[in-house]
Amino acid sequence: MHAVALRRGADSPEVIEKPRPEPGPGEALVRTLRVGVDGTDHEILAGHHGEFPADDDHLVLGHEAVGVVEDPNGTAFEEGDVVVPTVRRPLPDGPTEYFERGEPDMAPPDETAERGISGDHGFMSEYFVSPAQNLVPIPEELAEWGFLIEPISISVKAIEHARASRSAFDWRPESALVLGNGSLGLLTVAMLDSDFDRIYCLGRRDRPDPTIDIIEALGATYIDSRVTPVSDIPDKDESMDFIYEATGYAKHAFESIGALAPNGVAALLGVPNSWSFEIDGGTLHRELVMNNKALVGSVNSNYRHFESAVETLAELPAWLLDDLVTGIYDVSNFESAFADDETTIKTAVKFHTQ
Repeated sequence: MHAVALRRGADSPEVIEKPRPEPGPGEALVRTLRVGVDGTDHEILAGHHGEFPADDDHLVLGHEAVGVVEDPNGTAFEEGDVVVPTVRRPLPDGPTEYFERGEPDMAPPDETAERGISGDHGFMSEYFVSPAQNLVPIPEELAEWGFLIEPISISVKAIEHARASRSAFDWRPESALVLGNGSLGLLTVAMLDSDFDRIYCLGRRDRPDPTIDIIEALGATYIDSRVTPVSDIPDKDESMDFIYEATGYAKHAFESIGALAPNGVAALLGVPNSWSFEIDGGTLHRELVMNNKALVGSVNSNYRHFESAVETLAELPAWLLDDLVTGIYDVSNFESAFADDETTIKTAVKFHTQ
């Protein structure tokens, strides 16, 4: 079967041939429909993130997948069920307590493998196998967009944890700021629409630009960070009750503290490279304490977040999905799915039709 993989020492993916996998006990065989490409994939190609499987010279890419059950293999699924796989898996020496509790997303990075990212092959192939408990069923009508469920689940978890940090008091947020106008940021702007009166999204794009068009069509306000950096937003616009950081720009984590309103919370999702710079630690510490602010780190998501993401995807407007997904490419033209330019927002590689 065809698979899109990165070989050790390479910086671009290629199509390779692999045997069609056979499901083991408790596993189902899934025929892949579509696999999304995101910033993590580009970080893997650049060598900034990820890890190859220990005994292989390549890593099959892709962690945002949707497929159809080809062989239920005695599991509770039926042939033809549409499913989305979760990402985290136990290491070869067995599951830890986090997996046993159904919370692999809370495990330290060195206690888990991530399919298509770190230590385990991904889903960017014609078929894949997965334990049934890691397959989330979705309605057939969502199959076309099912590869968006994984990134949506990431935001579901981050928002949930941010709200949990404010659950000790009567928190009534009105304003939200999303840092980053990539596909994850745009999805999050749409997800926040019903809970906040005023939503802003920060990026570094010149008009005309398709991401700015989406931001404004969603009723949010675009902020150009080159004109108004995060530290200036309270004076230029307003202080924020909630900040969602999806840039991986390390300074944003610290700038968010000052940009938060009293009692506000910032959820940090970007994964920066090592970078030393000077901050006023005393002032930031004082802001956190005296104004009851909070920073929450969040990575990955679990089965429950995927289930919520299915509901969220079903509620998103059709125009948003059409505008957000700028390209679906057959595996014969997979290179186009990895384009990284200002006309590309979200892409996917297609292997089969439903």
